[in-house]
Amino acid sequence: MGVAFPFSAIVGQEEMKRALLIAAVDPSIGGVMVFGDRGTGKSTAVRALAALLPEMVAVEGCPYHRDPADKVKTCAPPCTVDHADPALRTHRIPVPVVDLPLGATEDRVVGALDLERALAHGEKAFEPGLLARANRGFLYIDEVNLLEDHLVDLLLDVAASGENVIEREGLSVRHPARFVLVGSGNPEEGELRPQLLDRFGLSVEVSTPTDLDVRIQVVRRRDAFERDPEGFVAEWAAADTEVRDTLSAAKQRLPQVEVPEQALETASRLCMALGTDGLRGELTLMRAARAVAALDGAEVVSQAHMRGVAPSALRHRLRRDPLDESGSTARVARAIEEVFGGAEVAAQ
Repeated sequence: MGVAFPFSAIVGQEEMKRALLIAAVDPSIGGVMVFGDRGTGKSTAVRALAALLPEMVAVEGCPYHRDPADKVKTCAPPCTVDHADPALRTHRIPVPVVDLPLGATEDRVVGALDLERALAHGEKAFEPGLLARANRGFLYIDEVNLLEDHLVDLLLDVAASGENVIEREGLSVRHPARFVLVGSGNPEEGELRPQLLDRFGLSVEVSTPTDLDVRIQVVRRRDAFERDPEGFVAEWAAADTEVRDTLSAAKQRLPQVEVPEQALETASRLCMALGTDGLRGELTLMRAARAVAALDGAEVVSQAHMRGVAPSALRHRLRRDPLDESGSTARVARAIEEVFGGAEVAAQ
């Protein structure tokens, strides 16, 4: 695995970086969808974030790198480790970041029969796929809006259950597949199915910088990194360590962060004003605001936390309004001003 570009050295794209940190603090939020131009640092940011995370403890010899704290006695094939063994051996490994390419077959994604063993030894053995490798890490899908429908359906099932179930070719395997789903895509190249889009907790928009100084800074840093990766990483090590410490502290603080009744009421008012379907919008907004509060070192979720994360949590959950030609971001901004403005007046 190559050296990752430092997270702190990424120029601009603050909403994307913030959303990734939020998802890392609380994976239950449901991942991040990034819409925007190619070459704007989407995959770079995901790998940079994963490199920031502390190495995770995993069961040695387990292809699903299970957490030894999991209360399981046995694992799924081909794992042969006795997870109930008091002397269970563990090791530390980097948080996995797995790419799901557009041309991937279903067998490669979910796993399939190990043909080599089947032909050589006549044995039916399971060969884990990309979902197994992504367990407890990040699954990154570039151009997710171009993903084939049958893979979209598969991902929906796994994202909802946290398990990958394979019933085919005489195999019956069920293994853990919990990951932070990060997708990217250009809306001009095709729309994302609403069922999958709704599974992403946060949605952010990135664009090619239009400021001359920013563009020059991006090019200069990328060139410096490619010419001397180790030296560039060392130069940004202190800044990345600060982000890592903030992230670690936020994960520890998260369970103690309080969400007051007023914040919940405001979240519901905002979702009602926007006409979002279901209650996933409120849940995501609440969890994301709590994660932001934890990152900020706060003990209580404030209106500012809710307001700051509302566009990312809600812009992809809006129904189309034929009478309103403005984009989803503008619609969310209007609703925020109406709802939060009234909440702030009521609080005074």
